Amino acid sequence: MARHKVEICGVNTANIKVLSNEEMIELFRKYQKGDKYAKEDLINGNLKLVLSILRKYNNRTDNMDDLFQIGCVGLIKAIDNFDLSHGVKFSTYAVPMIVGEVKRYLRDNNSVRVARSIKDTAYKALQAKEELTNSINGEPTIKMIAQKLDITEFEVANALDSMKDTVSMFEPIYNDGGDTIYLSDQLEDKKDEMKNIEDKIALKIAINNLKEKEKYIINQRYFIGKTQMELASEIGISQAQISRLEKSALNNIKNNIN
Repeated sequence: MARHKVEICGVNTANIKVLSNEEMIELFRKYQKGDKYAKEDLINGNLKLVLSILRKYNNRTDNMDDLFQIGCVGLIKAIDNFDLSHGVKFSTYAVPMIVGEVKRYLRDNNSVRVARSIKDTAYKALQAKEELTNSINGEPTIKMIAQKLDITEFEVANALDSMKDTVSMFEPIYNDGGDTIYLSDQLEDKKDEMKNIEDKIALKIAINNLKEKEKYIINQRYFIGKTQMELASEIGISQAQISRLEKSALNNIKNNIN
């Protein structure tokens, strides 16, 4: 079968060897016994994993070569800390570490400055999330992270949100099949403060008129910052059901305000 040349960061993916699970396990056994050549083989055998992660960041930086090196730092950290006895696939363990390094690099090179205390909290939250992910073999909730750090859910959500990338004012944030709502639609207009106060009151009343489950989902999604997956796990229903309840709640709010 012909191999197609795909270059990312100057690396030809067609020439990268992908290790089988058996080869990976054997190399880890050798490396953990002190074989440094095994580590080199592990790095080279997982470069395609790094490159596959970097594809989603193509439009986030002008220097993909630097980002590739940062991704490799995450890969090396994952190799150094991976424990075969946990019975987890290396890729499952490595991806969060590689993504974490890449996101940290992008955040630290972002033009928007975040307060040191909030950034420190965010780093601790990411570390806690990484540890919890490994221990429960799944995605931890905001609540679990907050309990581990002994801080409030709001502090965790706020810190993590502060490290997200800036977006355009014209970024679409909601579409119910009709008119699209853009970020600029939600920004405060100082020229019309009274209208804003009225809107906030109407929004509060509309939310209070929701069914209890819908109200809880809206509060957790838009004020705490939980994901649909986190809520599905917490409430004990599917993500699809969370999505339907959220959409129904947003429609009810929209109808009550208009």
